[in-house]
Amino acid sequence: MLGRLWHPVAERFNGTAPTVSLLQGLVLFFVAAILGGTAWITWRAVHVRRERLEPQQAVNRLVLARACALVGALVAGGYAGYALSWLGNDAELAAERVWRSAVAALGGVATASAAVLLERACRVRSEDKSP
Repeated sequence: MLGRLWHPVAERFNGTAPTVSLLQGLVLFFVAAILGGTAWITWRAVHVRRERLEPQQAVNRLVLARACALVGALVAGGYAGYALSWLGNDAELAAERVWRSAVAALGGVATASAAVLLERACRVRSEDKSP
């Protein structure tokens, strides 16, 4: 909703709406790749090789995962709303803003997804088999 409102509010106060660069979407995909790599390393260490992470390291990864999941979801929603606000608009750069915002929204979804994978990789299976 805030992403959709950003378009008219920015035009009212600045006279023009901001453009979205490809770099913004690529940075989100880069963050998703880093989180995905960390999730893979953590999964292999904890679940495959049965190693124990240091408590502080495990907490740091869990906090990072939770924060990135939240921020990724918020960013994805903001860019998706901004892209939707340009649909059907005949402005000069409307089509460019739509697809660049869509790429950034997908980057936000990828970031949130990789963060959830990292969060799940931090889970330790219990050794209890009691019903």
